[in-house]
Amino acid sequence: MGFRETTAELSKAQLQKLRVQEQRFKRRLHSIHRKFANVPENSEFQGHHHVYSEDGKGIYRSTLGHGEQEMVEVFRADWGGDGYGSIQRVRLSPTETMLAATVKKDRHEETRCMLVHLGGVNLHQNTMLVLDNVLSFEWAADDVLFYSTQETLRCLRVFCLHLSDSGVQTTLVYEEKDPEFFVEVSRSRDQRLVTINCSSKISSEVWFIDSKTPLSFPTLIQSRQPGLLYHVEHSDNHLFILANTGAHQEYQLLRAPLASPSMPHWVPVFSAVPGTVIKDMELLQDHCVFTVKDSQCRLQIQTLTTKEPYQLNTLQLPHWACDLSPQRVGTVDRGSLGFLLSSPVHPPVHYLYSSRKQKLSITEEDTRYISLPEFNTTRLQAASQDGTMVPLTLLHMPALSELHNAPLLLHVYGAYGVDLDMSFSPEKRLLLEDGWALAYCHVRGGGERGLAWHRAGSVLQKRRGVEDLAACIQTLHHLGVSQPALTALTSRSAGAVLAGALCNHNPQLLRAVILQVPFLDVLGTMQDPSLPLTVEERGEWGDPLIREHRDNIASYCPCYNIIPQLYPPILITAYSEDRRVPLSGVMKYVERLKKAIQMFTARLSNKPLGLREALTLSPRERRALIWKQVMWSDSSPYPPEVTLCASCCVRNTVSTSSSGALR
Repeated sequence: MGFRETTAELSKAQLQKLRVQEQRFKRRLHSIHRKFANVPENSEFQGHHHVYSEDGKGIYRSTLGHGEQEMVEVFRADWGGDGYGSIQRVRLSPTETMLAATVKKDRHEETRCMLVHLGGVNLHQNTMLVLDNVLSFEWAADDVLFYSTQETLRCLRVFCLHLSDSGVQTTLVYEEKDPEFFVEVSRSRDQRLVTINCSSKISSEVWFIDSKTPLSFPTLIQSRQPGLLYHVEHSDNHLFILANTGAHQEYQLLRAPLASPSMPHWVPVFSAVPGTVIKDMELLQDHCVFTVKDSQCRLQIQTLTTKEPYQLNTLQLPHWACDLSPQRVGTVDRGSLGFLLSSPVHPPVHYLYSSRKQKLSITEEDTRYISLPEFNTTRLQAASQDGTMVPLTLLHMPALSELHNAPLLLHVYGAYGVDLDMSFSPEKRLLLEDGWALAYCHVRGGGERGLAWHRAGSVLQKRRGVEDLAACIQTLHHLGVSQPALTALTSRSAGAVLAGALCNHNPQLLRAVILQVPFLDVLGTMQDPSLPLTVEERGEWGDPLIREHRDNIASYCPCYNIIPQLYPPILITAYSEDRRVPLSGVMKYVERLKKAIQMFTARLSNKPLGLREALTLSPRERRALIWKQVMWSDSSPYPPEVTLCASCCVRNTVSTSSSGALR
């Protein structure tokens, strides 16, 4: 709708120029995707006898140790004659006789779990059972599957499926009563335990089933306590527990006997060095492998032996590494860990850590990506309004001193304790090679600096994330990196809260904004408990029934703080049937924004303002008028309009974690 309003003001020559530029960009985009079409990805996993690969629509396998051979299809993501879906999760049974996979219907939230017998060769005869609305699942034995079901984006129940000669028996083994908790099923790396993980934003509780007695009732490890978060792994009849019992309520590693799993028996084993935080843990046969981040969000790997005397070793990763993705786990060698390292502009490189050799190695095939044209990864910090130093990651090809006239694309999220996505994107590589600088703002509310970093930007502290974002932009400009007229901001889902709030309070910092499936009506959504996720997410945004929380949400909510002023051009894309981010909230924001811009345009007509009229303007309106005059230069032949469109996005925005479904 907004596109027509904008293009109506352009001449035929200008439109033709834009079309030529669009076609040129599309060709380059196709070219960069072809260039990196064969980068490594987590699409392979290994069983006892075969190696498997999946491409999102099908699963294929070949015999292990037989060299190059044709991959045979064993599963197809067919939605029962109603088109295809996309594969979400795959699990092999312990002896590789069964395969289970969840399929999500394209452009819908519906999921199905399909069980396949791997003994035959006929695909359709092998699919023996279909379960609807399954989110997570794990095999406890070849004939016992535990799975959680999802209803209106909530997972509250876990079932046990027993396959026997007499038929299929399904039993409810766990039901969550608290709507703020989210339930999912996982499995220890050594395949011994199936765990039922119950998590809210502020506490967690874990039950386990021993695969030696797969039909036994689940055993509770530690009952939920306010403020206690923990996750468990298993090795050699001991639980290794990652819990927020360390300094400042950060994660530390503890150990307890499997026979006595409750908290009084937890013994501290490892805490992160001050200034670093634990981000993830993988348990090998005799080593714990930790992914940690330092104060500037640099990635490191630390390894710890699992038996006394404990020995700690730190492995430095390449300076460009921004994202670490562990290799998908099938039935694999527990003495090693494979993972992919990447950055937004560096394609994934496969690394292997061997606990026996205690070193990292890279496959010869992946060395071709090490010799790509050099780029710079600069770690910076910005002083926020309260003095907190906020990490910034800047990616660029020219030297830092040469970036004043470079276009700048900023990224922000800052919610749910989730790190900003910094995995590889061919599009970002294209921008980098075109001279852009890319900045990633690790603001409070996200998880980059640990659990305390999340708490410092949630509920009553949510405005801190907006202040952090403004400080990051101002710091970059002060350092000579780009300028407001060349700066764009992109965010998606809950990250749009910070981006939208910034546009309301500091629109002069930006030239353009892109909001994907944006959460913009925080107050309206959180006041409606009938909507999915509302009750569950009070630990993130607050409870509007509490006056202090309601006033706080109202103070930053993008939809309720729009004022008549000049906004940067904004492109909004949203789902038409999104249950996480209701389209009604997006449209409410769009209508209010359009009305505010019309009011501002009517008040500030093109005729020069007299002194008396100028004195009636607010300070913000005077700044906006000055900025408007600066932006309407010869390089911009038409005034900056706001482009608003609500369209159907193909990309999946479903995101889940141990803390539940997220916006």
